[in-house]
Amino acid sequence: MDSRIPLSLKRVLALSGCSALLVLSSALLAGRSGAVLITDSPKEVVDEAWQIIYRNYLDSTGDYDKGSWRQLRKELLSKSYSTRNEAYEAIRGMLLTLEDPYTRFMDPDEFKELHIDTSGELTGVGIQLSFDEETELLTVVAPIEDGPAATVGVQTNDRIVGIDGKDARGMRSEEAVKLIRGPIGSRVTLTLDRDGKTFDVVIIRDRISINPVVSRINTTADGAQVGYIRLKQFSANAATDMSKVVKDMEAQGVDAYVLDLRFNPGGLLEASVDISDQWLDVDVPIVSIQSGRSRRIRFTREEPLTSDPLVILVNEVSASASEILSGAIQDNDRGQLVGEQTFGKGLVQSVRALSDGSGITVTISKYLTPDGRDIHREGIAPDVEATLSMEELRDLGVDGLGTSKDRQYRVAEGVVLKALVQAGGGDAQDI
Repeated sequence: MDSRIPLSLKRVLALSGCSALLVLSSALLAGRSGAVLITDSPKEVVDEAWQIIYRNYLDSTGDYDKGSWRQLRKELLSKSYSTRNEAYEAIRGMLLTLEDPYTRFMDPDEFKELHIDTSGELTGVGIQLSFDEETELLTVVAPIEDGPAATVGVQTNDRIVGIDGKDARGMRSEEAVKLIRGPIGSRVTLTLDRDGKTFDVVIIRDRISINPVVSRINTTADGAQVGYIRLKQFSANAATDMSKVVKDMEAQGVDAYVLDLRFNPGGLLEASVDISDQWLDVDVPIVSIQSGRSRRIRFTREEPLTSDPLVILVNEVSASASEILSGAIQDNDRGQLVGEQTFGKGLVQSVRALSDGSGITVTISKYLTPDGRDIHREGIAPDVEATLSMEELRDLGVDGLGTSKDRQYRVAEGVVLKALVQAGGGDAQDI
Protein backbone atom coordinates (compact mmCIF):
# COMPACT_ATOMS: atom_id res chain seq x y z
CA MET A 1 0.00 0.00 0.00
CA ASP A 2 1.34 3.45 -0.94
CA SER A 3 1.09 5.51 2.23
CA ARG A 4 1.89 8.83 0.61
CA ILE A 5 -0.48 11.37 -0.90
CA PRO A 6 -0.66 10.74 -4.68
CA LEU A 7 1.58 12.94 -6.82
CA SER A 8 -1.46 13.94 -8.86
CA LEU A 9 -3.09 15.50 -5.80
CA LYS A 10 0.12 17.30 -4.95
CA ARG A 11 0.44 18.72 -8.46
CA VAL A 12 -3.06 20.09 -8.72
CA LEU A 13 -2.16 22.77 -6.18
CA ALA A 14 0.70 24.09 -8.28
CA LEU A 15 -1.28 24.00 -11.49
CA SER A 16 -4.45 25.56 -10.14
CA GLY A 17 -2.76 28.42 -8.32
CA CYS A 18 -4.59 27.71 -5.07
CA SER A 19 -1.28 27.36 -3.24
CA ALA A 20 -0.11 30.77 -4.35
CA LEU A 21 1.12 33.06 -1.59
CA LEU A 22 -0.73 36.26 -2.34
CA VAL A 23 -0.13 39.93 -1.70
CA LEU A 24 -3.49 41.50 -2.50
CA SER A 25 -3.45 44.81 -4.32
CA SER A 26 -6.23 46.80 -5.95
CA ALA A 27 -3.83 49.19 -7.65
CA LEU A 28 -4.33 49.63 -11.38
CA LEU A 29 -1.59 50.43 -13.82
CA ALA A 30 -0.78 54.14 -13.80
CA GLY A 31 0.25 56.14 -16.83
CA ARG A 32 3.29 58.38 -16.98
CA SER A 33 1.33 61.23 -15.45
CA GLY A 34 0.46 59.04 -12.46
CA ALA A 35 -3.24 58.93 -13.34
CA VAL A 36 -5.00 55.59 -13.33
CA LEU A 37 -5.52 54.31 -16.86
CA ILE A 38 -9.18 53.40 -17.39
CA THR A 39 -10.23 52.25 -20.83
CA ASP A 40 -12.58 49.85 -22.57
CA SER A 41 -10.09 49.13 -25.36
CA PRO A 42 -9.18 45.42 -25.46
CA LYS A 43 -5.72 46.32 -26.80
CA GLU A 44 -5.11 48.63 -23.81
CA VAL A 45 -5.92 45.76 -21.46
CA VAL A 46 -3.32 43.60 -23.23
CA ASP A 47 -0.77 46.37 -22.80
CA GLU A 48 -1.69 46.81 -19.12
CA ALA A 49 -0.96 43.14 -18.48
CA TRP A 50 2.31 43.35 -20.43
CA GLN A 51 3.42 46.42 -18.44
CA ILE A 52 2.71 44.73 -15.10
CA ILE A 53 4.94 41.80 -16.03
CA TYR A 54 7.67 44.05 -17.42
CA ARG A 55 7.82 46.16 -14.27
CA ASN A 56 7.24 43.59 -11.56
CA TYR A 57 7.94 40.00 -12.65
CA LEU A 58 10.55 37.98 -10.76
CA ASP A 59 12.03 35.29 -12.97
CA SER A 60 12.35 32.01 -11.09
CA THR A 61 13.37 29.86 -14.07
CA GLY A 62 16.13 31.91 -15.73
CA ASP A 63 14.27 31.88 -19.05
CA TYR A 64 12.77 35.38 -18.93
CA ASP A 65 14.49 37.87 -21.23
CA LYS A 66 13.39 41.51 -21.18
CA GLY A 67 14.50 42.03 -24.77
CA SER A 68 12.29 39.21 -25.99
CA TRP A 69 9.48 40.51 -23.80
CA ARG A 70 9.72 43.95 -25.43
CA GLN A 71 9.61 42.35 -28.86
CA LEU A 72 6.54 40.38 -27.81
CA ARG A 73 4.79 43.66 -26.95
CA LYS A 74 5.36 44.96 -30.48
CA GLU A 75 3.85 41.81 -31.91
CA LEU A 76 0.84 41.91 -29.59
CA LEU A 77 0.07 45.59 -30.18
CA SER A 78 0.37 45.22 -33.94
CA LYS A 79 -2.77 43.07 -33.91
CA SER A 80 -6.40 44.11 -33.65
CA TYR A 81 -8.70 42.80 -30.94
CA SER A 82 -12.39 43.19 -31.65
CA THR A 83 -13.62 41.58 -28.42
CA ARG A 84 -12.50 41.19 -24.84
CA ASN A 85 -12.19 37.43 -25.29
CA GLU A 86 -9.68 37.92 -28.11
CA ALA A 87 -7.63 40.15 -25.84
CA TYR A 88 -7.91 37.66 -22.98
CA GLU A 89 -6.61 34.84 -25.17
CA ALA A 90 -3.68 37.03 -26.19
CA ILE A 91 -2.86 37.72 -22.54
CA ARG A 92 -3.09 34.05 -21.62
CA GLY A 93 -0.78 33.14 -24.50
CA MET A 94 1.65 35.86 -23.48
CA LEU A 95 1.81 34.60 -19.90
CA LEU A 96 2.28 31.00 -21.02
CA THR A 97 5.65 31.99 -22.51
CA LEU A 98 6.89 32.64 -18.95
CA GLU A 99 6.35 28.98 -18.00
CA ASP A 100 5.35 30.13 -14.52
CA PRO A 101 2.15 28.39 -13.34
CA TYR A 102 1.62 31.03 -10.66
CA THR A 103 1.60 34.02 -13.02
CA ARG A 104 -1.84 33.77 -14.58
CA PHE A 105 -4.70 35.78 -16.03
CA MET A 106 -8.26 35.89 -14.65
CA ASP A 107 -11.30 37.20 -16.49
CA PRO A 108 -13.65 39.43 -14.43
CA ASP A 109 -15.65 36.50 -13.04
CA GLU A 110 -12.53 34.55 -12.09
CA PHE A 111 -11.02 37.67 -10.52
CA LYS A 112 -14.09 38.07 -8.31
CA GLU A 113 -13.81 34.42 -7.28
CA LEU A 114 -10.22 34.96 -6.14
CA HIS A 115 -11.28 37.72 -3.76
CA ILE A 116 -14.12 35.54 -2.47
CA ASP A 117 -11.68 32.69 -1.77
CA THR A 118 -9.35 34.90 0.28
CA SER A 119 -12.13 36.78 2.10
CA GLY A 120 -13.39 33.66 3.85
CA GLU A 121 -17.00 33.54 2.58
CA LEU A 122 -18.66 32.24 -0.58
CA THR A 123 -21.92 30.87 -1.96
CA GLY A 124 -21.82 27.38 -3.39
CA VAL A 125 -21.38 23.74 -2.41
CA GLY A 126 -18.28 23.92 -0.21
CA ILE A 127 -15.37 22.16 -1.90
CA GLN A 128 -11.76 22.99 -2.71
CA LEU A 129 -11.45 22.09 -6.37
CA SER A 130 -8.49 21.72 -8.73
CA PHE A 131 -7.71 20.36 -12.19
CA ASP A 132 -5.41 17.33 -12.36
CA GLU A 133 -3.20 17.72 -15.43
CA GLU A 134 -2.27 14.02 -15.42
CA THR A 135 -5.82 12.65 -15.59
CA GLU A 136 -7.44 15.81 -17.03
CA LEU A 137 -10.12 15.45 -14.36
CA LEU A 138 -11.47 17.88 -11.80
CA THR A 139 -10.29 16.76 -8.38
CA VAL A 140 -11.75 17.49 -4.95
CA VAL A 141 -8.82 18.61 -2.80
CA ALA A 142 -11.07 18.70 0.27
CA PRO A 143 -14.72 19.31 1.17
CA ILE A 144 -15.33 22.20 3.54
CA GLU A 145 -16.55 20.92 6.88
CA ASP A 146 -20.27 21.20 7.51
CA GLY A 147 -20.72 22.47 3.94
CA PRO A 148 -23.37 21.09 1.57
CA ALA A 149 -20.89 18.85 -0.30
CA ALA A 150 -19.52 17.29 2.91
CA THR A 151 -23.07 16.70 4.12
CA VAL A 152 -23.90 14.53 1.08
CA GLY A 153 -20.64 12.58 1.36
CA VAL A 154 -18.23 14.20 -1.13
CA GLN A 155 -14.69 13.12 -0.21
CA THR A 156 -11.08 14.15 -0.80
CA ASN A 157 -9.73 12.92 -4.17
CA ASP A 158 -13.18 12.37 -5.68
CA ARG A 159 -13.15 13.15 -9.41
CA ILE A 160 -15.95 15.30 -10.84
CA VAL A 161 -16.82 13.88 -14.25
CA GLY A 162 -20.18 15.58 -14.74
CA ILE A 163 -21.99 18.77 -13.69
CA ASP A 164 -25.76 18.86 -14.19
CA GLY A 165 -25.43 16.27 -16.95
CA LYS A 166 -22.63 18.10 -18.75
CA ASP A 167 -19.46 16.09 -19.33
CA ALA A 168 -16.76 17.60 -17.09
CA ARG A 169 -13.84 15.47 -18.32
CA GLY A 170 -11.15 17.87 -19.47
CA MET A 171 -13.02 20.85 -18.01
CA ARG A 172 -10.76 23.40 -16.29
CA SER A 173 -11.48 24.41 -12.71
CA GLU A 174 -12.36 28.00 -13.70
CA GLU A 175 -15.19 26.79 -15.96
CA ALA A 176 -16.37 24.26 -13.38
CA VAL A 177 -16.57 26.91 -10.65
CA LYS A 178 -18.94 28.96 -12.80
CA LEU A 179 -21.23 25.95 -13.21
CA ILE A 180 -21.09 24.71 -9.62
CA ARG A 181 -21.60 28.00 -7.80
CA GLY A 182 -25.05 29.54 -7.85
CA PRO A 183 -27.89 31.09 -5.84
CA ILE A 184 -28.61 29.91 -2.32
CA GLY A 185 -31.23 27.15 -2.31
CA SER A 186 -30.65 26.05 -5.91
CA ARG A 187 -29.54 22.52 -6.78
CA VAL A 188 -26.58 21.15 -8.67
CA THR A 189 -25.96 17.50 -9.56
CA LEU A 190 -22.34 16.34 -9.57
CA THR A 191 -21.32 13.05 -11.14
CA LEU A 192 -18.37 11.69 -9.15
CA ASP A 193 -15.79 9.04 -9.90
CA ARG A 194 -14.45 7.33 -6.80
CA ASP A 195 -12.10 4.39 -7.23
CA GLY A 196 -13.47 3.72 -10.71
CA LYS A 197 -17.14 3.81 -9.70
CA THR A 198 -19.37 6.70 -10.82
CA PHE A 199 -22.44 8.01 -9.03
CA ASP A 200 -24.50 11.21 -8.73
CA VAL A 201 -24.89 13.48 -5.73
CA VAL A 202 -27.46 16.27 -5.55
CA ILE A 203 -26.25 19.28 -3.59
CA ILE A 204 -28.29 22.28 -2.45
CA ARG A 205 -26.18 25.42 -2.66
CA ASP A 206 -25.81 27.53 0.46
CA ARG A 207 -23.74 30.33 1.92
CA ILE A 208 -20.40 28.92 3.01
CA SER A 209 -18.54 30.54 5.85
CA ILE A 210 -14.98 29.27 5.62
CA ASN A 211 -13.92 29.06 9.23
CA PRO A 212 -10.14 28.81 8.84
CA VAL A 213 -9.54 27.45 12.35
CA VAL A 214 -10.87 24.20 13.83
CA SER A 215 -9.89 23.35 17.38
CA ARG A 216 -10.43 21.02 20.30
CA ILE A 217 -8.71 20.11 23.55
CA ASN A 218 -7.62 16.47 23.73
CA THR A 219 -6.98 14.86 27.10
CA THR A 220 -4.29 12.17 27.07
CA ALA A 221 -4.34 8.97 29.13
CA ASP A 222 -2.01 10.67 31.63
CA GLY A 223 -4.26 13.70 31.97
CA ALA A 224 -2.28 16.18 29.86
CA GLN A 225 -4.30 18.77 27.97
CA VAL A 226 -3.22 19.04 24.32
CA GLY A 227 -4.66 21.88 22.30
CA TYR A 228 -5.32 20.68 18.75
CA ILE A 229 -5.67 23.49 16.19
CA ARG A 230 -6.19 22.87 12.48
CA LEU A 231 -5.60 25.83 10.20
CA LYS A 232 -7.29 25.25 6.83
CA GLN A 233 -6.08 28.34 4.97
CA PHE A 234 -4.35 31.66 5.55
CA SER A 235 -7.36 33.86 4.80
CA ALA A 236 -7.99 37.44 5.85
CA ASN A 237 -9.53 36.43 9.19
CA ALA A 238 -7.21 33.51 9.99
CA ALA A 239 -4.87 35.38 12.34
CA THR A 240 -7.75 36.87 14.36
CA ASP A 241 -9.43 33.48 14.70
CA MET A 242 -6.14 31.81 15.67
CA SER A 243 -5.51 34.40 18.37
CA LYS A 244 -8.96 33.87 19.88
CA VAL A 245 -8.54 30.09 19.97
CA VAL A 246 -5.08 30.17 21.58
CA LYS A 247 -6.13 32.73 24.22
CA ASP A 248 -9.17 30.62 25.08
CA MET A 249 -7.08 27.45 25.36
CA GLU A 250 -4.53 29.23 27.55
CA ALA A 251 -7.35 30.30 29.86
CA GLN A 252 -8.41 26.64 30.10
CA GLY A 253 -4.91 25.53 31.12
CA VAL A 254 -3.75 23.72 28.01
CA ASP A 255 -0.32 22.11 28.48
CA ALA A 256 0.91 21.80 24.87
CA TYR A 257 -0.21 22.36 21.27
CA VAL A 258 -0.42 20.50 17.97
CA LEU A 259 -0.95 22.88 15.05
CA ASP A 260 -2.22 21.00 11.98
CA LEU A 261 -1.25 22.47 8.58
CA ARG A 262 -1.96 19.35 6.56
CA PHE A 263 -3.79 20.09 3.29
CA ASN A 264 -3.33 23.81 3.88
CA PRO A 265 -2.46 25.25 0.44
CA GLY A 266 -1.43 28.67 1.74
CA GLY A 267 -3.03 32.04 1.26
CA LEU A 268 -2.11 35.57 2.30
CA LEU A 269 1.44 36.60 3.17
CA GLU A 270 0.35 38.91 5.99
CA ALA A 271 -1.75 36.15 7.57
CA SER A 272 1.29 33.87 7.72
CA VAL A 273 3.43 36.62 9.23
CA ASP A 274 0.79 37.53 11.83
CA ILE A 275 0.23 33.92 12.88
CA SER A 276 3.98 33.29 13.14
CA ASP A 277 4.16 36.34 15.41
CA GLN A 278 1.67 34.70 17.77
CA TRP A 279 3.94 31.69 18.41
CA LEU A 280 7.47 33.12 18.36
CA ASP A 281 9.45 35.30 20.74
CA VAL A 282 9.56 39.01 20.02
CA ASP A 283 12.10 40.37 17.50
CA VAL A 284 13.05 37.09 15.83
CA PRO A 285 13.05 36.57 12.04
CA ILE A 286 9.97 35.06 10.40
CA VAL A 287 10.81 35.13 6.69
CA SER A 288 13.08 36.83 4.16
CA ILE A 289 11.40 38.21 1.06
CA GLN A 290 13.73 38.61 -1.90
CA SER A 291 12.77 40.81 -4.86
CA GLY A 292 15.52 41.02 -7.46
CA ARG A 293 18.67 42.12 -5.65
CA SER A 294 16.91 43.43 -2.56
CA ARG A 295 15.96 41.37 0.48
CA ARG A 296 13.61 42.33 3.29
CA ILE A 297 13.38 40.40 6.55
CA ARG A 298 10.12 40.30 8.48
CA PHE A 299 10.52 40.09 12.26
CA THR A 300 8.07 39.37 15.04
CA ARG A 301 6.75 42.43 16.85
CA GLU A 302 4.70 41.08 19.75
CA GLU A 303 5.25 38.74 22.67
CA PRO A 304 4.00 35.21 21.94
CA LEU A 305 0.54 34.15 23.06
CA THR A 306 2.03 31.04 24.67
CA SER A 307 5.39 29.42 25.34
CA ASP A 308 3.95 25.92 25.76
CA PRO A 309 5.51 23.09 23.69
CA LEU A 310 4.42 23.06 20.05
CA VAL A 311 4.39 20.53 17.20
CA ILE A 312 3.28 21.32 13.66
CA LEU A 313 1.70 18.64 11.45
CA VAL A 314 2.53 18.92 7.73
CA ASN A 315 2.14 16.86 4.57
CA GLU A 316 2.86 17.09 0.84
CA VAL A 317 -0.01 19.53 0.31
CA SER A 318 1.16 21.98 3.00
CA ALA A 319 2.31 24.84 0.80
CA SER A 320 3.36 28.45 0.57
CA ALA A 321 2.15 30.34 3.68
CA SER A 322 2.10 26.98 5.51
CA GLU A 323 5.80 26.64 4.71
CA ILE A 324 6.56 30.16 5.92
CA LEU A 325 5.03 29.34 9.30
CA SER A 326 6.63 25.88 9.42
CA GLY A 327 10.05 27.21 8.47
CA ALA A 328 9.86 29.99 11.04
CA ILE A 329 8.94 27.55 13.81
CA GLN A 330 11.62 25.04 12.80
CA ASP A 331 14.49 27.51 12.24
CA ASN A 332 13.80 29.37 15.49
CA ASP A 333 13.69 26.07 17.45
CA ARG A 334 10.19 26.90 18.64
CA GLY A 335 8.82 23.44 17.91
CA GLN A 336 9.16 20.34 15.78
CA LEU A 337 7.55 19.39 12.47
CA VAL A 338 5.86 15.99 12.19
CA GLY A 339 4.54 14.40 9.00
CA GLU A 340 5.81 14.52 5.43
CA GLN A 341 7.94 16.74 3.21
CA THR A 342 6.00 19.90 2.39
CA PHE A 343 4.99 20.98 -1.10
CA GLY A 344 7.81 23.41 -1.96
CA LYS A 345 6.16 26.68 -2.98
CA GLY A 346 8.55 29.57 -2.35
CA LEU A 347 7.22 32.26 -4.66
CA VAL A 348 5.09 35.29 -3.80
CA GLN A 349 2.39 36.63 -6.12
CA SER A 350 0.86 40.08 -6.27
CA VAL A 351 -2.75 40.33 -7.43
CA ARG A 352 -3.22 43.19 -9.89
CA ALA A 353 -6.55 44.43 -11.20
CA LEU A 354 -6.86 45.46 -14.83
CA SER A 355 -9.05 48.36 -15.89
CA ASP A 356 -11.88 46.24 -17.32
CA GLY A 357 -12.38 44.19 -14.14
CA SER A 358 -10.09 41.32 -15.05
CA GLY A 359 -6.78 40.73 -13.28
CA ILE A 360 -3.54 38.82 -13.08
CA THR A 361 -1.44 37.26 -10.38
CA VAL A 362 2.24 37.95 -11.03
CA THR A 363 5.26 36.43 -9.29
CA ILE A 364 7.09 39.35 -7.69
CA SER A 365 9.43 37.79 -5.13
CA LYS A 366 10.50 34.63 -3.37
CA TYR A 367 10.78 33.87 0.29
CA LEU A 368 13.48 32.20 2.36
CA THR A 369 13.23 30.71 5.84
CA PRO A 370 14.99 32.50 8.73
CA ASP A 371 18.10 30.34 8.15
CA GLY A 372 18.12 31.33 4.48
CA ARG A 373 16.66 28.12 3.06
CA ASP A 374 15.12 28.44 -0.38
CA ILE A 375 12.43 25.77 -0.27
CA HIS A 376 10.91 26.34 -3.71
CA ARG A 377 10.44 22.93 -5.35
CA GLU A 378 12.23 21.33 -2.38
CA GLY A 379 9.85 21.77 0.52
CA ILE A 380 10.66 21.45 4.20
CA ALA A 381 11.59 18.11 5.71
CA PRO A 382 9.81 17.18 8.97
CA ASP A 383 11.83 16.54 12.11
CA VAL A 384 9.82 13.37 12.65
CA GLU A 385 8.42 11.52 9.64
CA ALA A 386 4.93 10.06 9.79
CA THR A 387 2.74 9.08 6.85
CA LEU A 388 -0.98 8.68 6.28
CA SER A 389 -2.40 6.77 3.31
CA MET A 390 -5.35 7.93 1.24
CA GLU A 391 -7.25 4.90 2.50
CA GLU A 392 -6.64 5.94 6.10
CA LEU A 393 -7.61 9.51 5.28
CA ARG A 394 -10.90 8.43 3.75
CA ASP A 395 -11.67 6.21 6.73
CA LEU A 396 -10.96 9.13 9.05
CA GLY A 397 -12.96 11.78 7.24
CA VAL A 398 -12.52 15.39 8.26
CA ASP A 399 -14.08 14.73 11.67
CA GLY A 400 -11.40 12.15 12.49
CA LEU A 401 -8.43 14.46 11.96
CA GLY A 402 -6.69 15.30 15.20
CA THR A 403 -8.23 12.38 17.10
CA SER A 404 -6.80 9.12 18.41
CA LYS A 405 -7.83 7.50 15.10
CA ASP A 406 -5.41 9.76 13.22
CA ARG A 407 -2.03 8.03 13.03
CA GLN A 408 -0.07 11.18 12.19
CA TYR A 409 -1.72 13.04 15.04
CA ARG A 410 -0.82 10.26 17.49
CA VAL A 411 2.84 10.65 16.51
CA ALA A 412 2.61 14.44 16.87
CA GLU A 413 0.97 14.12 20.29
CA GLY A 414 3.73 11.78 21.43
CA VAL A 415 6.42 14.24 20.28
CA VAL A 416 4.80 17.22 21.99
CA LEU A 417 4.31 15.28 25.24
CA LYS A 418 8.00 14.35 25.27
CA ALA A 419 8.79 18.05 24.82
CA LEU A 420 6.47 18.82 27.71
CA VAL A 421 8.32 16.37 29.94
CA GLN A 422 11.69 17.82 28.92
CA ALA A 423 10.40 21.29 29.72
CA GLY A 424 9.46 20.12 33.22
CA GLY A 425 5.74 20.11 32.57
CA GLY A 426 5.01 16.48 33.42
CA ASP A 427 6.27 13.14 34.66
CA ALA A 428 8.25 10.73 32.53
CA GLN A 429 5.97 8.35 30.68
CA ASP A 430 5.91 5.75 27.93
CA ILE A 431 4.42 7.18 24.73
